[in-house]
Amino acid sequence: MNSPLAQPRLHQTSALGSSSDDRAPAPPAPRPASDPRVAALRPLADGRGDIAPSPALPTKVDIRDVSFFYGKFQALKNISAPLYDRRVTAFIGPSGCGKSTLLRILNRIYELYPGQMATGEVLLDGENILAPGLDLNRLRAKIGMVFQKPTPFPMSIYDNIAFGIRLYERLPQSELDERVESALRRAALWDEVKDKLRQSGLSLSGGQQQRLCIARAIAIELIEFDETERIFTHPKLRRTEDYITGRFG
Repeated sequence: MNSPLAQPRLHQTSALGSSSDDRAPAPPAPRPASDPRVAALRPLADGRGDIAPSPALPTKVDIRDVSFFYGKFQALKNISAPLYDRRVTAFIGPSGCGKSTLLRILNRIYELYPGQMATGEVLLDGENILAPGLDLNRLRAKIGMVFQKPTPFPMSIYDNIAFGIRLYERLPQSELDERVESALRRAALWDEVKDKLRQSGLSLSGGQQQRLCIARAIAIELIEFDETERIFTHPKLRRTEDYITGRFG
């Protein structure tokens, strides 16, 4: 990325939760060899302890030569990076280097604001999501974004989760109920709201609203987190973080 401040680092971890930085922390306890998730997702370490791309994992998102402009100012220049299926990827760098800008390209949320433009290609399962004529509602129903400040919809707790599912999936009510409950459980919120699902999501506390937003994103296909160190500070979100990184079964 071109930035007056710094170049961010691209950091990927396996879906089982293995991660690394320059200090090369100790690897997590191995799962039994018979676990099929280990066979499919076993990470490969390079000389620095970073997780090398695994040939067993297909590319979910392929960012190709992407640049971004705020009016005449070019914030990103010729970014290319693969994001692998069933891996957690982190963009690491100081404030202002373009991390959030790159995230906003992935569901084209920047198009809500005039004067902003992205060039290049971003392939999601082989489809260029920057192509003209793309159904943006369908795209955003597949790629959820969780901001550092909670942004629940002004509707019931239940409908906050079900809204994106209903847009493009016709499910029996019983199956929709199961999807909503599953998302809320994985965000460690179900036990607190199961008896008030018809109440407004705006009636929840700040921490609960953030977990509601995480549950809303979990219910769909691809999740983007902006400022994760602020999102996952609540103790009850440790379980959600474990779910995202695959450390829970």
